[in-house]
Amino acid sequence: MTDMNGAQSLIQSLVDSGVEVCFGNPGTSEMHFVAALDSVPRMRAVLGLFEGAVTGAADGYARIAGKPAATLLHLGPGMANGLANLHNARRAHTPIVNIVGDHATYHHGFDAPLESNIDALTEWLEGWSRRSESTATVGSDAADAVAASMDSPGRIATLVLPADVSWGEGGVLAEPRDIPPRAEASAAQIDSVVGALNAEGRATLLLGGAACSEAGLRAASRIAVATGAQILVETFPARLQRGAGLPSFERLGYFAEHATEQLRGTTQLVLAGAVSPVSFFAYPGKPSDLAPEGAAVTTLASVGDDVAGALEAVAELVAPGVEPVLQEVNRPALPSGPLDVRNWADVIGALLPGDAIISDEAATSGWAIPIALAGAPRHDVLTLTGGAIGQGIPVATGAAVAAPERPVINLEADGSAMYTITALWTQAREQLNVTTILLNNRAYAILRGELQRVGAEGAGVVAQSMLDLSSPNMDYVKISEGLGVPASRASTAEELAEQFAAALAEPGPHLIEVMLPPPS
Repeated sequence: MTDMNGAQSLIQSLVDSGVEVCFGNPGTSEMHFVAALDSVPRMRAVLGLFEGAVTGAADGYARIAGKPAATLLHLGPGMANGLANLHNARRAHTPIVNIVGDHATYHHGFDAPLESNIDALTEWLEGWSRRSESTATVGSDAADAVAASMDSPGRIATLVLPADVSWGEGGVLAEPRDIPPRAEASAAQIDSVVGALNAEGRATLLLGGAACSEAGLRAASRIAVATGAQILVETFPARLQRGAGLPSFERLGYFAEHATEQLRGTTQLVLAGAVSPVSFFAYPGKPSDLAPEGAAVTTLASVGDDVAGALEAVAELVAPGVEPVLQEVNRPALPSGPLDVRNWADVIGALLPGDAIISDEAATSGWAIPIALAGAPRHDVLTLTGGAIGQGIPVATGAAVAAPERPVINLEADGSAMYTITALWTQAREQLNVTTILLNNRAYAILRGELQRVGAEGAGVVAQSMLDLSSPNMDYVKISEGLGVPASRASTAEELAEQFAAALAEPGPHLIEVMLPPPS
């Protein structure tokens, strides 16, 4: 391409560096970027109706594709709308090239209505950021942003794009940058972990990041067989491979009481791609640090390191010739009768197709899913890494763009769904193979439990009403159909089984509203 403007050189440099999808919700300052998309056909443009859906889709895409997508956001308010799911992506160490359009450089002094401090917002993400200063350098800025996003362990790289830099003539293409390999664990780290595993007492190995891949899971299982160590997976892994033919391990509990019980008696806590566990929230009279008192904490590898390779190195020393224990095929029987918080999960476990991707934001209604899916065909699970709800539907959308040949199942709580439900429209527009199982108990059920757990006194009618999602009841079938996604409603296990099987058999997106009893 010759005689390029800044936007054209930016998009072409992104594509040359391996970024081939842009999820966007553009405005006036990004119109030259939008126009330039026609000149770079290798860049797929996917429209979202809200910036939180855009950023969540970029997160889901990268978790499956293993490389970044770009976002296109409109000025500071657009970025502010997308920050919650960028927070989740940051916690997942997801590579994203976050392009934020800005006013023309000479327009800043006029304090236009959409003027804001974009640079302050980028600092909140603790990633890489740069403001493009000229048309001649914006292509190079794009290549640097891609490299920064892929720098281990993965992060959000934000490029602020002034409108005049975008429309200016004289754009220059940039060559892709080299991406350094992940660091290997040192001999001293490996020896330290071997010592911890051989020490007196109980050893627990906590897995996160790339340790949740097949290679990491198999190595961890070998270690457990040989040493008797307990294996746990971090509470919210970015991507966890599960199912028949793979080792199966419990995830560390969300509630501090559960996690404390899982870790009870641990004298040696070994971290492999995970951090030492802490309580998600503070509770009166309870500790924030969940590592057992007196336990020695040893780090084998940080999340940005070659965690799977480090586990394999340890396994070769403590478990030479030992085979991992693999989960056998074991599906639940199809249940019958009215749906409840247990049997809906059994329906999914009984019918889950092979090679599925699960975007799990089921919240309190999803406690039985890990059990029901343990022996199902192999699948990937993408979880709510940063705890900011509204991730599930967008992440499923991005995952389906990254892997169109794989079925994507979104397990979605009703309260979380309403944050970013417009992502269903994108699924319909792109004809993505996503089946959303929307769990409707008409409440912020998790908060009802938290009201008691934090010791809040005097919770009465007004307090309870703040956690109630009825009056009026939301009709997710109508909402879904209004956004272009065919939908149905299930009140019994038989209905859910029939509707789930039918949705899987048809191309394109579907939604099933699963009616569950309100929490007591």
